[in-house]
Amino acid sequence: MFEPLQIMPTGTLTLGAETFMLVSWWKPLLLIAPFMGWAWVISRSLDKHAQRFFLGREKWAMIHMIFALVAASMFLIPMSGFGGLLAAFFGIVVVLALDILIFAGVTNKDARVPEGSKLALNFEDASAKRDAKKLAKSLGSSELTIVGASKMTIPAPDKESPDLPVRVAAEHLIIKGFEMHASQVDFMPAGESAYAASFLVDGVRQAGDSLPRADAIQIINFWKKCAGLDINDRRRKLSGSVSITGGGMTGVDVKLTSSGSKSGMNMSIIFNPSQAVRRKPEDLGLLDKQLEVMKGWAKDTRGVILLGSASDNGRTTLGYSVLRLHDAYTSNIQTIEFETEDALEGIKQIEFDVSADGPDFATTVRSTLRRDPDIVAVMELPDTDTAVNIANADLDRTRVYLSLKTDSALGAIQIYAKAVGDPKLAAKGLRGVVATKLVRVLCSNCKVPYTPTPEMLKKLGLPSDKVSQLYKKGGQVLVRNKPEVCSICNGIGYSGQTGCFGVFEIQDEERALIAEENWSALRSTMRKRGLPSVQQAALRKAVDGMTSIEDVTRITASKPRKSKSKPKTTASEPRDETLS
Repeated sequence: MFEPLQIMPTGTLTLGAETFMLVSWWKPLLLIAPFMGWAWVISRSLDKHAQRFFLGREKWAMIHMIFALVAASMFLIPMSGFGGLLAAFFGIVVVLALDILIFAGVTNKDARVPEGSKLALNFEDASAKRDAKKLAKSLGSSELTIVGASKMTIPAPDKESPDLPVRVAAEHLIIKGFEMHASQVDFMPAGESAYAASFLVDGVRQAGDSLPRADAIQIINFWKKCAGLDINDRRRKLSGSVSITGGGMTGVDVKLTSSGSKSGMNMSIIFNPSQAVRRKPEDLGLLDKQLEVMKGWAKDTRGVILLGSASDNGRTTLGYSVLRLHDAYTSNIQTIEFETEDALEGIKQIEFDVSADGPDFATTVRSTLRRDPDIVAVMELPDTDTAVNIANADLDRTRVYLSLKTDSALGAIQIYAKAVGDPKLAAKGLRGVVATKLVRVLCSNCKVPYTPTPEMLKKLGLPSDKVSQLYKKGGQVLVRNKPEVCSICNGIGYSGQTGCFGVFEIQDEERALIAEENWSALRSTMRKRGLPSVQQAALRKAVDGMTSIEDVTRITASKPRKSKSKPKTTASEPRDETLS
């Protein structure tokens, strides 16, 4: 007789004195392997990503578990043999991979995830990062891979080399600026024996650390060497660029500019300068009505349009974006600028070299206008001769965009009229003026809603029956009921900038007032046109929850006069007017 059939706890089958394995040992391992890889990616990357940027960690954990259960159901595929095993394996792989891809696709579109932190499946980049980490570990504290002006990687010094501390300090300056989301880092003397760094974050200066002067000079010389600049030239303005990877950066272009002053050398470090000025007109922040007016100007190629903006308020970006309203392939478009910030497709860009022998800036402008172009953008107004040449050009056949350093529309008109020297001549060719200021955008992750008081709304000129809620900066978020610094804005409360514009057409009535230099009447007439000013545009963005009243006040408040003896208003230095 046969012995009874027994199923042992080990998963073996025992028949009498003999034991048989029901499943090959490698088959369960094959099916479990995708789960192990998926779990490693979730725990090491995706879960931390969701926690860091407050993307709903618990929600995504539940989604991951649902995908895991769907993948586990592949064990129930009603197929036998090796074909059934392969079907189950590939089914598991597809489901788990879909989970990862959906997470990356959804979170990359979330505004809380900065551009440099978006997830990407790039094996070459991952390999390069691993190699960079290994190299940094072997060298000590050096973290960045720097590709210099010669397109060659700048090797890191050995551990025992006296140059290593200089490199580490130079890298620290870059890494800190990038982590703060700064657009620019400035390194300049702070007294006789020290240097100080400052970081331009969304248009506002943030103070950095100070260093002894001798150490600071070594850091400046290090970056000058990387950019291929002459370290012995401590006076002239020199510019170069490098590319940096590491410290959270991947192929970041960095522009380095050094110059001399009475107190010592200065250095400015700008991150991705070309990307900073590369905006479509629709993305500038213009209101719909303002964009319509500017598109209407682009259909014409006559007259002068003034573009006014203060320093670090998007003047170059505005100039480049306005040119993009024109068709560069059907029109002859040229620019004249001291320094080209970005390559404009189809547009001839003339870069004026101040140090070179030859015609001056005004002569370059005049000769360009005499070649009968359709559109010319003059990105600076360094002297009165330039303004005179523009005013005397054939403005019935050529459109000229003139970029000016001023923070109001009325101030731009005053500067241009004074520079021309003849208000009637200046007024004759004017067709419009644009003023812009940049306001900071509230961090969407930590901004705080509040109910404004009727007194506050009245002071701002906002209707109390239509505005029930405004927002202010936060800087902190609750994590497990404990306040923590917001990782998106680093506690600042703002993340990014947008433009607030005043766009005004210059018609016959305004031209007559400009010819008479009747500025108060001109201000009133421009207001009557009904187009919003910079201040009104900024208030609209505050009502929409994009920015705060605090930041609107920062960019629109009148600047105090430096002394009682200062004249009221001059064409070269106009006051900050209500009509901006």
